[in-house]
Amino acid sequence: MFSHPALIYPAVVVHGLDQARLALALGRPLVLLSAPAAAGYAGCLWWRELADLAAAEAPGLVAADVLDCGDAPGWAMAALRVGCAALVLAPSCPAWAPVAAAAATRGAIVLPHRPAALDLGRSGA
Repeated sequence: MFSHPALIYPAVVVHGLDQARLALALGRPLVLLSAPAAAGYAGCLWWRELADLAAAEAPGLVAADVLDCGDAPGWAMAALRVGCAALVLAPSCPAWAPVAAAAATRGAIVLPHRPAALDLGRSGA
């Protein structure tokens, strides 16, 4: 059976580095998950830098980081090019299968749905 950290560790939606730091301060491995379609409005490089900085500051605690690309295959391909190893791409995307195949050749994974997660951007989180 296939398993990936994005599927087995708790996930936390972070909207910036401060929220990633807050989540990682608990000292437990977790998955950093971007906001829905964040690849389109925040950018792939922003996410890559945020995730890399968070992982460097909390060694061993970022089990995975997942960038949500909405239904945009171009954003997903750009994310793969900058080194993202786990993406969400809506199953309604007509290019889902080719993007997933391209990801697999790079050792990356494309998820058709967002994992369940605590969103630190929501009031009361």
